[in-house]
Amino acid sequence: MSDTHSPAARTVRLEPSGRAFAVRDGETVLEAALREGVGLPYGCRNGACGACKGTLKSGELAWGEHQDRAISAAEKAAGKALTCCTRPLTDLVIEVRELAGLKDLTIRTLPARVEKVEKPAEDVAVLRLRLPASERLQFLAGQYVDILMAGGKRRSYSMANAPHDDAFLELHVRRTPGGAFSKFVFEDMKERAILRLEGPLGSFYLREDNDKPMILLAGGTGFAPVKAVIEHAFHQGIDRPMVLYWGARARADLYLHELPMRWQAAHPNFTYIPVLSEPAADDAWQGRTGLVHQAVLDDFPSLAGWQVYACGAPAMTDIAKKTFVEERALPADEFYCDAFTYAPATPATTTA
Repeated sequence: MSDTHSPAARTVRLEPSGRAFAVRDGETVLEAALREGVGLPYGCRNGACGACKGTLKSGELAWGEHQDRAISAAEKAAGKALTCCTRPLTDLVIEVRELAGLKDLTIRTLPARVEKVEKPAEDVAVLRLRLPASERLQFLAGQYVDILMAGGKRRSYSMANAPHDDAFLELHVRRTPGGAFSKFVFEDMKERAILRLEGPLGSFYLREDNDKPMILLAGGTGFAPVKAVIEHAFHQGIDRPMVLYWGARARADLYLHELPMRWQAAHPNFTYIPVLSEPAADDAWQGRTGLVHQAVLDDFPSLAGWQVYACGAPAMTDIAKKTFVEERALPADEFYCDAFTYAPATPATTTA
C-alpha cells in the first residue's frame, strides 16, 4: 500500500460476495460503493471510527487522513484498510462483509423545517424536523443524517425516531464547546427554520435476521439511535431479550429517563439499567454507579451468545468492545458501534 499518488479510475471486487464496482478518479472506495448502492459497513466517513475496515487481498491503495485509533500500524501491516479514506492505485480485491440491509436505501439531500424544539436537559435539545409533504426518508433504525451548513461544514446526528414513526425526524443535540451547529441550535435557531440534510447514512442498525438477545449500551446522547432501535424492535414485535444500559454523569443527563422506565413496564423482554458515573449530591441516586461498560461486565460472566449495540463517545465504545470481546467472549462481529467522533467538517462525523 502507498501513501502517495493520485489514483486513476479502478475496479474494486469484494470478497466473498464477488460484487464489483468502479471507483472514479478522486473517489474513495467507500464513496464509490455508496454511489453504486453497494452496502459496505461504515460510520464516520473520515477515518475516525474504524467501522469501515476491510482486508486488502490484492492491489495498491493510497491513504488519506485518518486517526490512529481507527486502525493500528499492525493492522495496516496485516493488510487492513479503511474504505472511507483510501483510494485505489490499481484494481483491488477487498475482503469485507456486504450489508444487505443498506442496498435498497438511497442517500438524498432534502430540506427540513424545524417543527419543534424541546430541551429536556440544560444542555440537550430535541429537534423535530418535518420534510416536505411529498417526501419521506427511507432509513433503518439507528442510522444518521448530515446537517449541511454554510461553508461546506457538516454535522451528523443520529435519528432518534423509528422508521415507522416518520412524520418527523427526531434529533438529539448536545451543546458542545465550540460546536458550530449546537451553538446555532441553542442560541440562534428558531422554530420553522429551514435546514438542509443528507441521508440516510451509516451502517449502525438493528440486525433483524438474528435471534440473539441484545445489550444496548448508550452514553449520553448515544441514547438517540438506541431509542430508534428499541422502538423499531417493539413495533416489529421482536421478542428477543433487550437490556439497555444508559450511562451518564448525573441524573439530569438521563434526559429522557422516564421513557425507558415506561418501556420496561410495558414490555416483559426489556430491562433498563441506568448508570451514573458522578451523581450529584442532590440526585439522591439509589441506582447503579460507575462506568457503564463496567456495569455490563459486572452483570454478565459471558457474552458469548449476545449481540451488543453501543453508541457514545469513542472512549466508551472502544473499551467496551475490547473488554467484552477479550474478557466476556463476545464475538467481535456481534459488536455494532456508532462512535460519536469529532473531526474536520468534510466528510462528516457523527456527533451529539
